[in-house]
Amino acid sequence: MKHTISVLVENKSGVLSRISGLFSRRGYNIESLTVGVTNDPEISRMTVIADGDEYIADQITKQLDKQIEVIKVKRLAPEEIIGRELLLVKVKVTPSQRREILDIVKVMNGQIIDISRETMTVELCSISSDIELITDLLSAYEVLEVARTGLVALEKGSMTI
Repeated sequence: MKHTISVLVENKSGVLSRISGLFSRRGYNIESLTVGVTNDPEISRMTVIADGDEYIADQITKQLDKQIEVIKVKRLAPEEIIGRELLLVKVKVTPSQRREILDIVKVMNGQIIDISRETMTVELCSISSDIELITDLLSAYEVLEVARTGLVALEKGSMTI
């Protein structure tokens, strides 16, 4: 099972290395890890997606909470989050394929962010299932490059970490 863990940490060099080292030493699998500064430049938010059972998720949370630079840790229930991922895909296209790709992007609420004679670069910011779907649809074409972020998530409503 996948678990979403939100972590507030001090925005200092080396913190990401120590946190990821913790996962490595314990043998925990990180599916994705996104990090960015918050509204307070002294604090960064990490969104960790980890794979494992409830015991592993509890252990990850407890181990993170012991770290000096960690301010707060919170497991987020899937039904209580608003989450998004970003996908960039560069596709090699022929003139006859341009319309097809434009139609796919339009239906998926994405954007064409770069275009040249031979390529189109698609951007989609959405939920994971939409990211998977457009990736699958574009695989029918010659995909040159893919860049994908991990999940970024906040709790719904007035709750905060």
